Amino acid sequence: MQKRSMIRAAVLAAVAPWFLLGSAHAEKILKIGVNGVMSGEAASWGLVNKYCAETTADMYNAKGGVDIGGQKYKIEVVALDDKNDPKVSVTNAEKLTSQGIKYIIGPNIDTTALAVKPVVERAHALNFPYAFAKELYKAPANASVLGMVASYQVGPIIYEYLKNKKGVKSIAFLARNESDAKNQQAEGVAAARKLGLKVVADSDSYEPGTKDFMPVMTKIIRDKPDHIVLSGVAPADAPLLNKAARDLGFKGSISTETGQDSKILAQVAGDKARGFISVGGASTPEIQSDYMKAFIAAYKKRVGEWNDEAGTKVYALELILAVLKQNPAAVNNTEAFKKTMATFSMSNPFVKGGKTRLEFTGKADFGRRSQVGVPLVVNEFTGKDFKTLFVGTIKN
Repeated sequence: MQKRSMIRAAVLAAVAPWFLLGSAHAEKILKIGVNGVMSGEAASWGLVNKYCAETTADMYNAKGGVDIGGQKYKIEVVALDDKNDPKVSVTNAEKLTSQGIKYIIGPNIDTTALAVKPVVERAHALNFPYAFAKELYKAPANASVLGMVASYQVGPIIYEYLKNKKGVKSIAFLARNESDAKNQQAEGVAAARKLGLKVVADSDSYEPGTKDFMPVMTKIIRDKPDHIVLSGVAPADAPLLNKAARDLGFKGSISTETGQDSKILAQVAGDKARGFISVGGASTPEIQSDYMKAFIAAYKKRVGEWNDEAGTKVYALELILAVLKQNPAAVNNTEAFKKTMATFSMSNPFVKGGKTRLEFTGKADFGRRSQVGVPLVVNEFTGKDFKTLFVGTIKN
């Protein structure tokens, strides 16, 4: 009897490590991809995507993970730099989907987002680009969800504000010579003309990598516009363009429909970028909830400083997780996710008061709900940081 007990103890001792190993491996991992531009003139866009996703993951993981259908998942963010190169972006998308990743945040540019579209569709994955090409979001396309407000949604609102509040009558458009920026320029020109504004420059552009903007800005200012729109301007180019305009004596206003980095503006242009209008973070200090304040603290802990643009990009992963919690079948099935999108609605956790709803929008522009319904915030640069100019809404 004693011998049998000893044998049983020996067997249990031998097997115990395997039980422990199985228990350790039982923890579920939810991988989220980020595929965006994290180097070069537009690096801020992709890096903020990455930092926001990682910060959201930090906050959930610190509490043991996210509960989906009664199962806790630790969130793992897999972020890849596409260098603003469509070929690299495609390679990244293939790497991410080959790992079984179903939800990818990015890319940030029309060319890269359009390049990965076939890869994402073949893999039955879903990506959340910060690119504005409508063919990404309108049928028959069905694998992309716009992560923010588009230039053609915010542009007319800014132009109307300038016309009614600032007396702007004439407007000039200057774009980076890339397809997405040129598309934004064309959309902006059409919107300005529809509002009755006189467009004095509608096709001027500069080459990527330009550092001396004096020649192209000289040409724009010669047409004497009241306002200049920098279509699709990258965060590293915006301060140089503002500085060139002011050095040439331009006294009018300047805007863009893309998110910008206040730190870069302050360091490079400073007071010469004062009054520059851009799309802001979707949770201004005036409307921030306690949860948003906690996110900002966690973001600063990870990154070292806050970037206002993160106020827009905070939404993507939070909304992905909210849909998965509502429909656990969507963890590995994006068709289930898309079905849930049609009626999904929740209280916006980043806005105080609990009355603002967070849902999928975009029906007016894309014919269906294929856009994250973030608040439309327009900012003005003070010379050091941003202040909120106004908060608007887009049509669903």
